[in-house]
Amino acid sequence: MAVVPEGKHAVTEYAVLEQFPYLSLLELKLRTGRTHQIRVHLAHIHHPVFGDPSYNGRHLLWGPGTAKQKAEVQQLLKGIPRQALHAKTIGFVHPTTRTVMSFDSGLPSDMEGVLAVLRSE
Repeated sequence: MAVVPEGKHAVTEYAVLEQFPYLSLLELKLRTGRTHQIRVHLAHIHHPVFGDPSYNGRHLLWGPGTAKQKAEVQQLLKGIPRQALHAKTIGFVHPTTRTVMSFDSGLPSDMEGVLAVLRSE
């Protein structure tokens, strides 16, 4: 998957909620639903999803990349051995009743742990 001129139209809106030296907490809204859309769009702008092995999210890409920062990133990755993606809210129109259905979910503990470390620095 990649962003290419002849590719299908895809729109992801985002807002930066918190910014740290080498990571940011984002709120994303999908206006389309393409395969790997979030991962592809963020990797395309050189800010891959933290922990994403397929789109370079397991490496420190920006900043000075000191040995200390690289060690910090590796330690954080041990606490979240997956992509740091979470669907806080998901919704759809029920196919039979046509009722709008919406579901919310809190941040998983592994992501809360990464944020706690970042916030304490």
